[in-house]
Amino acid sequence: MRAKNSATASRTIAVTTTDGRPAGRGATAGNATAQPTDGMTAAADGPPVSTAGAGGARSTVVAGSAGSGAAPRTSGGAPAAPADPLPRGTLLAALGVVAFSLTFPSTAWGLESFGPWSLVAVRSTLAALVAGAFLLAGRVPLPDRRHWAGLAVVAGGVVVGFPLLTTLALQTSTTSHAAVVVGLLPLTTAAFAALRTGRRPSRTFWCAAVSGAVVVLAFTVQQSGGAVSRGDLYLFGALLVCAAGYTEGGRLARLMPGWHVIGWALILCLPLMAVGSAVALSLEPVHLNAHGVLGLAWVAVGSTFFGLYVWYRGMASIGIPRASQLQLAQPLLTLVWSVALLGETLPLAAPLAAVAVLVCIAVTQRSGS
Repeated sequence: MRAKNSATASRTIAVTTTDGRPAGRGATAGNATAQPTDGMTAAADGPPVSTAGAGGARSTVVAGSAGSGAAPRTSGGAPAAPADPLPRGTLLAALGVVAFSLTFPSTAWGLESFGPWSLVAVRSTLAALVAGAFLLAGRVPLPDRRHWAGLAVVAGGVVVGFPLLTTLALQTSTTSHAAVVVGLLPLTTAAFAALRTGRRPSRTFWCAAVSGAVVVLAFTVQQSGGAVSRGDLYLFGALLVCAAGYTEGGRLARLMPGWHVIGWALILCLPLMAVGSAVALSLEPVHLNAHGVLGLAWVAVGSTFFGLYVWYRGMASIGIPRASQLQLAQPLLTLVWSVALLGETLPLAAPLAAVAVLVCIAVTQRSGS
């Protein structure tokens, strides 16, 4: 039947017959004839969907007309279940992990041509210019004033703090060693998220997350001979600032598109990084080669812009704790890149750690958060 009032447009109301079959044009309920709304198209609302209910009875789900604001409902009056955003969000977060896994090998390549301070400043400057071009092309308005404090946390954590501390660490540490230390990042991020957002993941989630962190930590200690170096201290500091940046960025990505978050965070750092680039390049020697240029290009565009863009969109879709656990696979991917791109020797314990980490990821992805 067609329902109208002064506040809403026309929409179709599903009517079922007493034997459970949807009423067609000729079937009636009371004195009203059930007919489809004129002009309803699949592009606007989608066609009615018939679903099976208990005991074989069927109900018809009909979308409200475009612009009505009404949620799709079943014939019994219950809202239709929304589409599950998990697969797409998980894919986006996983793409971010792959991009991040190339950061350490690319940084090692970049250090062949640039000093640590120059590399960090130039990568952030280039990434900010790319982000600025996208923001201008999209005519993106300035964020609300209430968002700038969060953007400052993102900028300090993932644009400046993490790149600087890890680059300093890689002067004395191998990429494979740095990768397994930073494998603690998922647990650190989940802890920050719990404190910042007030959400409390399930006990199963925490048990799996802690188990994954213990595996990574044991792997690190075994590979370093039980000693903690200056490079390790840099890496532990990088964990803290990056977890804070990820958490705040994931929160903001629920309020604005993910690429807006990283874009404005990069723009916020642009004046400082531009000046830092000029000063660092004048003080540190530069020896350009193919590896150095490719490494700089990837950490600027691939890791800093593209990686954070898809990462924040993934976190906004599936939640910060679950997305952070996908990063348990990041050190293992980095180990592969370290062997393939840098010729480093793969530790014998890596396959065992890989299996344990993948089990932890599977558990956390299926637990309530």
